[in-house]
Amino acid sequence: MAEPSQLSHLTESFVDSSRSPTQQAASLDKIASLVKNDVLTMEGLVREMQMYLTTTDNIVRARGILLLAEVLTCLATKPLDNATLHSLIGFFTDRLADWKALRGALVGCLALMRRKSSAGVVTSTDAKAVAESFLQNLQVQSLGQHDRKLCFELLECLLERYPNTVTPMGDELIYGICEAVDSEKDPQCLMLTFHIVEVLVQLFPDTSGPFASFAGDLFEILSCYFPIHFTHPRGEDLGIKRDDLSRALMLAFSSTPMFEPFAIPLLLEKLSSSLPSAKLDSLKYLSSCTSNYGPERMAKHARAIWLSIKDALYTSLQEPTLSFTSESLDGLVFQENEIAKEALTLLQQVIMQNNGLFLSLIVEDEDINIILNAVPSYESYSDIPLQGKLKLFAAGCILSISTKTSVACCNMIFESFFPRLMEILGLSEKKLSGDHSPKDNYLISKRLNFGALYLSVELLAACRDLIAGSTQIACKSVSTYETSHCMLHSFSNLLTKAFCSTLVTSPHDADIYFGVKGLQILATFPGDVSPVPISEFENILITFMSIITVDFKKTLLWRLALKALMNIGSFIDKNNESEKILSYMRIVVEKIVSLVSLDDVTMPFPLKLEAISGIGRSGLNYMLHIIQGFEEALFANLSEIYVHGNVKSAKVTIWLLECYSNKLLPWIHENGVFEEVLLRFPINIWKQIESCVDFSVPEKELLDAMMTAMKHAVAFCSEESQNEIIQKSYNVLSSSTSFPLKESVALTIPVQLEGLQLTQKMDNLSCRDEWILSLFASVVIAVRPQTHIPNVKVILNLFITTLLKGHVPAAQALGSIVNKFGKSSTGSEISSDCTLEEALDIIFQLKLWTHLNNGALLRCSVNGSEMGHTDLCQAVVNNKLPQILAITGLSWIGKGLLLRGHDKVKDVTMIFLECLLSNGNALPLSQNSLENSCEQDLRASVMKSAADAFRVLMSDSEVCLNRKFHAIIRPLYKQRFFSTMMPILQPLIMKSDSLLSRSMLYRAFAHIISETPLVAVLGEAKKLIPILLDCLSMLNKDAQDKDTLYSLLLVLSGILTDKDGNAKWQEAVVDNAHLVINCLTGLIAYPHMMLVRETAIQCLVAMSELPHARIYPMRIQVLQAISKALDDSRRAVRQEAVRCRQAWASIASRSLHF
Repeated sequence: MAEPSQLSHLTESFVDSSRSPTQQAASLDKIASLVKNDVLTMEGLVREMQMYLTTTDNIVRARGILLLAEVLTCLATKPLDNATLHSLIGFFTDRLADWKALRGALVGCLALMRRKSSAGVVTSTDAKAVAESFLQNLQVQSLGQHDRKLCFELLECLLERYPNTVTPMGDELIYGICEAVDSEKDPQCLMLTFHIVEVLVQLFPDTSGPFASFAGDLFEILSCYFPIHFTHPRGEDLGIKRDDLSRALMLAFSSTPMFEPFAIPLLLEKLSSSLPSAKLDSLKYLSSCTSNYGPERMAKHARAIWLSIKDALYTSLQEPTLSFTSESLDGLVFQENEIAKEALTLLQQVIMQNNGLFLSLIVEDEDINIILNAVPSYESYSDIPLQGKLKLFAAGCILSISTKTSVACCNMIFESFFPRLMEILGLSEKKLSGDHSPKDNYLISKRLNFGALYLSVELLAACRDLIAGSTQIACKSVSTYETSHCMLHSFSNLLTKAFCSTLVTSPHDADIYFGVKGLQILATFPGDVSPVPISEFENILITFMSIITVDFKKTLLWRLALKALMNIGSFIDKNNESEKILSYMRIVVEKIVSLVSLDDVTMPFPLKLEAISGIGRSGLNYMLHIIQGFEEALFANLSEIYVHGNVKSAKVTIWLLECYSNKLLPWIHENGVFEEVLLRFPINIWKQIESCVDFSVPEKELLDAMMTAMKHAVAFCSEESQNEIIQKSYNVLSSSTSFPLKESVALTIPVQLEGLQLTQKMDNLSCRDEWILSLFASVVIAVRPQTHIPNVKVILNLFITTLLKGHVPAAQALGSIVNKFGKSSTGSEISSDCTLEEALDIIFQLKLWTHLNNGALLRCSVNGSEMGHTDLCQAVVNNKLPQILAITGLSWIGKGLLLRGHDKVKDVTMIFLECLLSNGNALPLSQNSLENSCEQDLRASVMKSAADAFRVLMSDSEVCLNRKFHAIIRPLYKQRFFSTMMPILQPLIMKSDSLLSRSMLYRAFAHIISETPLVAVLGEAKKLIPILLDCLSMLNKDAQDKDTLYSLLLVLSGILTDKDGNAKWQEAVVDNAHLVINCLTGLIAYPHMMLVRETAIQCLVAMSELPHARIYPMRIQVLQAISKALDDSRRAVRQEAVRCRQAWASIASRSLHF
């Protein structure tokens, strides 16, 4: 039992209104915990609180009752006996009359009535007493927002949890609810009131019951809110949006058919509103009401609804924004037209509910018949006036929706309109009596009427969608829909010829678009009910293939034909139509495959590849066949290159490899069922190279394309397949005499630097050996961390040796090895014959670079002797040590270590920093001034390489060390490296007394900061802005630095335009405002990149938002600089200059603000 003094203290803490909310909440939690843990009984709590519950002090009594209520809310799951519940609910019911303590009474009633049955619930008798007290004592609209919300929650609880208890209250209950909800304006309360109405009407469904007499009054209250006009202040985030309120009101509107006499006229009236939101809501509400009110009640509004739908379509549709130049054949795309979309949804709803009535209105509609009568007056799309086009599109939408609603609707629309359209097209039934067979090759010479063509295609598409969308319809007998089906069968042959003739005779895009679409639709009817026989289906495929192979200069027609072939192939593959699939394979797939094998030069090869990749992506079976033919063509071209050095074949092979890498391989990987295909390509590449003893390929671009394809193919393979690939590649590599891969030899061979030159073998690599090495490096780059690399120690030596020859892929492979070594993508360790530490020892102890304890590069070993930096640079002059290549290799090794979060990356970065610092000193004068100048230039190149190494470390690479190639990437690695390097770089920059060293340190700084996420930079912006501005000024001098300059300028732009920035960097910008503006005005005339000029001006616009007192003195300077940009040769720059001039010119009229 809790001590009375303790409980009194806690109670006082809550009741005392002077205590903070935190203290009151803590007291509540402790009291609830005492009861929950049975330290204190509920009866004991009430007894101890008696004084607070019955005192005449209104404030104390209100707080005491609220405390008891909140405790009960916390004890929702604690079982309470019936007597206790009855006593408590009785107390709170009586307190509903105590308006001074009303909130506590409402909270207490809700807490007790929401309890679950397992914890004890309020009885029906007590619930009725609550309802009666509520209706008798509460004037809801006179209360504050929070109390009104509690009242509505209590009403909602009574209606949902005790329906049988409150229903007998009848008129009293309904009237009380009407009075409570009338004139409510708060969004949170309105959500509850709308739901209360929805629940209330379900309790009184009888049209002759109590609710019937109140329906008009209640709807009048609801109608005041339609359409919802939500103007709640933005500062108050209630979690309620206009759409939420509108949907809740819509559910209330459509909750009972008894609202029909009032709702439908109101909604039809609002459809004529000039507000788009009112039109849109009216259509949505009408759809909801239609489905709930029933066909009998809605029948009397049928004509009015039809006229409203028609008017909404006519006034809202606009000409398709993509015209007819889109490659999509899914239908016309109308500009974000929600009103037209909802109007068509409503039309489909009312037709489904009462198809006979509404279809008769459509068929007999005067406007639609006028449109059809006007169709023959305009032959081409361009002849039709704009309003005529819009009405034609509206009619097409109406007929399409009506057709696809049901089989009966389809039959009626076809019977009423299809023969008439055929007559306008000149395809009357009289022509069917001739001797034309489906195999006739004649084409209709007369140009087809566009309007009839469009409407016919819309009807065909709707009929096809109706049948294809329902398996039940497709399986029924023909007699079920014989009208439309027989008509399609009768006219299918002529329609096919008409559509084909359109592609030949019409020069207009609109005719071509619908001609192609019409043929596609005819070819994609489900097989069992298709109006097109297999011979006609094949003719359609032949027509499209003729366009692909012959009419490739007609860009729109060619792309539409390819899209149609892809859609047809996808459709028949999805529906497993075996007969059509065989025809498609023979006519389309085999022909497409043959295109890449033929020497025909009339069709551009890139178009051949676009066609083959498009058709392949239409289905798995097609892709298998295409991949096989594709690889045959690829390897045939490679054979030509290896044996004969055919340059023409090299260009074709590059195209093939790019298509394979960028289009076919990703699709194969996404479908995930072609592991053997993924494995076959790299294995065959290695087999072909193995079989060719010697070859010479001058095209470096070909090797690059081959490496890319190899990396992608290997990366998509499973671990098991990768092991097979890397073993095969290692065998081919080891068979070359240029690569000594025996471990016993390799581990004893130092990196030979005789005269600082590589071994003679590595100096004289053949073209074949270079290909083998590059492709092997590509395999290593792409493998998973779990994949076993054979003879790792020897491979490491090989890559180190070749990277000094200038072989960048070897350096990238080294980086990939140290990144993935001994660790899976999930972080678990993997056993190997060489540990990561051993691998790093091999890399850093091969007498290429030697570290002191501080990790800085001090000397390089040459033939067992050590040489200082001066000797080192002298050796570079004599071409005896490729230090630049060594730095490049180290940068990729460092990147691999950085991504995985290894501490060794610190040593690598210290090497780069030492290169930046120690090489900045002037060389002693030599006897030959030309030699001295050359040495200085080469030193500058070495320093530039060291600075650029930081870009390799920080930038995202597409060629290696990314997630696509299974790199181990530690989260936030860029932020961590940035945080580590900035405290080191900043003092080095400030203390550097060499102009060259400082410029290179700035360059390294630029690479790091431009690749760091902006959120990390913002935190250090106050320290970085002065250095960043100096760096921009330095990079401004050399045109070769334009990309780095632009990247760094984007960082400054991000700082200036960040809307959620903290006070520190804002203060830094203000403090350095004059420096920032001087820097930016200097970049306005930057001649080497338009984006730099545009971004600099945008930054000046952002600067105009700074405090007036700081920027006003520089106003004239900025305006003078901007005046020159107004005549810039690029339009984007001129536009930004105008905006900037307006922003800065308006500064004079702004009042001072700080």
